[in-house]
Amino acid sequence: MPKFLVQRWHGMHNVWALVLILLLTIALAWYQWVLGLVGLALGGAVGVYAMLAERAFRKELNDYVLTLSHRIKGVGNDVIGTLPFGIILYNEEKEVQWHNAYISSITGRSSVVGVPLTELFPAQQVQTKDKEANKAETTLNGRVYELLYRQQERMLYVTDITDSWTLSKRYEDEKLALGIVMMDNLEEVAQGMDEQQRALMLSKVTAEINEWAQKYGLFLRRLSSDKYMIVANQFALRQLEQTRFDLLDDVREITMNLKLPMTLSIGFASGTDDIVELGHLAQGSLDIALGRGGDQAVVKFGQRQSFYGGKSNAVEKRTRVRARVISHALRDLMKESENIVIMGHKMPDMDSVGAAIGVVKAACQFGKEAFVVLEGVNPAIQRMMEMIREDEKLAKRFITPEQGLALTNKRSLAVVVDTHRASMVAEPKLLQQTERIVVIDHHRRSEEFIDDAVLVYMEPYASSTCELVTELLQYIHERVVLEVREATALLAGITVDTKSFSMRTGSRTFEAASFLRRNGADPTLIQRMLKEDLEEYIKKAEIIQHAETYREHIAIAVADTGKAVPQLLIAQAADTLLNMTGIRASFVIGLRPDGLVGISARSLGQINVQVVMERMGGGGHLTNAAAQMQGCTVQEVAAKLKQVLKEFEGEEGIPE
Repeated sequence: MPKFLVQRWHGMHNVWALVLILLLTIALAWYQWVLGLVGLALGGAVGVYAMLAERAFRKELNDYVLTLSHRIKGVGNDVIGTLPFGIILYNEEKEVQWHNAYISSITGRSSVVGVPLTELFPAQQVQTKDKEANKAETTLNGRVYELLYRQQERMLYVTDITDSWTLSKRYEDEKLALGIVMMDNLEEVAQGMDEQQRALMLSKVTAEINEWAQKYGLFLRRLSSDKYMIVANQFALRQLEQTRFDLLDDVREITMNLKLPMTLSIGFASGTDDIVELGHLAQGSLDIALGRGGDQAVVKFGQRQSFYGGKSNAVEKRTRVRARVISHALRDLMKESENIVIMGHKMPDMDSVGAAIGVVKAACQFGKEAFVVLEGVNPAIQRMMEMIREDEKLAKRFITPEQGLALTNKRSLAVVVDTHRASMVAEPKLLQQTERIVVIDHHRRSEEFIDDAVLVYMEPYASSTCELVTELLQYIHERVVLEVREATALLAGITVDTKSFSMRTGSRTFEAASFLRRNGADPTLIQRMLKEDLEEYIKKAEIIQHAETYREHIAIAVADTGKAVPQLLIAQAADTLLNMTGIRASFVIGLRPDGLVGISARSLGQINVQVVMERMGGGGHLTNAAAQMQGCTVQEVAAKLKQVLKEFEGEEGIPE
């Protein structure tokens, strides 16, 4: 502040000084009036002088402030006009009311006043960055800008972040990604080939893999005769995801002339800077791909897990070495355990119950107490349970979830059959009470999995879990003698899951059925269990009556919204729809008695219904899958299914 303002006396202290002079003058006039008059005159002069001085001070101060404000306004206008970022003021309709020169320079227009913000920054170009902070990013004329909204002031800041955005994108693109490529069925394909044919086949596949790696800039290193390691970056990984790993289709087509075409499984991982963790994630992704039947790629990126491929059924293994190894490991676990508790999935079917009975038989061979946890009897297993109740000894093996929790301790062995998802077992709490968990399943592995299982036997090529358990029974003990009802229950599970041996059957399926037949399995009992009730058949016909076609080859049926439909009836309706001329996939949606909306999906193989159901929160096989949804109506589920099918068509395509 200037010195003349600092040294100037002004304010209330001047008033009090004049009052003091007046009081002293009055006191002086009390003693001598002449001196009082002189003092009054002098005091008046001082007061007049102070008033004039105050008036002059205020005038000089106002002139100074006005000059300073004018200078500040001029500098402010110049600064706002030359700021390296844009400022926009907009009205309640979000139309531009004022902007600085920077906005004109980036838009190439002299003025954008009156232009809506949605036109200036199109919605399809804007990506919300932080909703709470009202931040967003947009691309304009090849540059990237950050938009910062000040809602109360109706003000928008526009900042060019192209350089930092490019650097950040480059940093993300160059992050490490590790992958493993494995030939699924090399040994099966190579069996019966001479050395020349084997070498020719391997050279074709290897050349295709090398060409693929060079095309996308991948570092490829062979680990073994059937396995490769890939080192890439996230940019290359995104390119591979955009092509949906076309290497899988290329290798399958090259070897299509073979009876068992060669397929690949790929596991990729990225999103972490820890190399060791990245390696474990890549191996885990490959394990999931193999667990889902191979011929597909699994990408683990942070918390996201994506699946690609899976267009063919799993190839049946010709050797039973793994079945023998698993049976011996299961035998040792049973011998070391205090008791065995077996669980299937919720709303169990014949495959789940039959497999559980097979595991009970295995445990009894070693004198161990074994029980099957069953939450209740549903229409799918009602006739089977009636057959089981005829055998009092076998019926005692079935217990409620509450009884299962009371029996289970740290030394118990929990065997999960026909599912590998903890949320789908009959009693999820039971798995937390023991550290010994065995999983036996024939479904393709999903993202959710019982990770702490000590033994996992998952074979997606198998027709059913009963087939896997039947093979284990042949190796778990020197001689296993099945009772008629036990063998019949296992054969019933295979019969139901194969649609009476018409779908997903291989040579090992018939071998397992032959073993059960030799042990007394009664096909007549199975036929009696599979008989349809006339009333249920009419209900199924009513569901099919409401079916509609989607994209000509897909049938979608929605059951009557006012009635609860058993899951078995939904599945049977889907099976029936698949038999219709021109239908390659069928989906049936209905409200189940438990309040959930159930979806059953069936396919002839051209359309992977497993992928579709996984996007709906379920899972299953390439040709047989299902899902259950809560808190929504059947119409909402039908609308969501059509949206998923539309997305699936855009990514995978639907065969004509």
